[in-house]
Amino acid sequence: MFAVFKTGGKQYRVVAEDVLKVDKVKGEPGEIVAFGEVLVVGGDSVMLGAPTVSGATVAAEVLDQARGPKIIAFKKRRRKNSRRKRGHRQEFTLLRITEILTDGRQPSLTVQPRSKRAPAPAPAAAGSEAAAAESQAVTTEKRKARAKRAEKPKAKAPAAKAKKPPPKGKKK
Repeated sequence: MFAVFKTGGKQYRVVAEDVLKVDKVKGEPGEIVAFGEVLVVGGDSVMLGAPTVSGATVAAEVLDQARGPKIIAFKKRRRKNSRRKRGHRQEFTLLRITEILTDGRQPSLTVQPRSKRAPAPAPAAAGSEAAAAESQAVTTEKRKARAKRAEKPKAKAPAAKAKKPPPKGKKK
């Protein structure tokens, strides 16, 4: 299920567990915030709003309140001895979408534990020995190649300049 919601004059298409950066919204890290201006809710059937979908909300957990990189606005008027330098850092909120709700349901105010990804299954025992040996051979080859690149020849003395033959047509 996905949703398109609007905040800060921008629209965002999100799915549950998405992490996104939006213009600053009120909330401390760890709090749940709800966005009620949902424009589209999709999944098996798509619900388009006119202009918003009634009863739909997007709930998100505030991960961080931070500021973006510094942007410098430098203006110079040539030959006028006029310069202006002004810096700006835009504030933003880092959110993780927790749930997309329809039919007027309210978001839960507690953060639900995230499902952890299971580690990739280990290959069979006989295959793992061969794979380990192969990976070790590859790493030793890489080490040898790296050492060979590090052994660059020392700088040579500059070569003596070759004498040029006198130009033709000119006599001394």
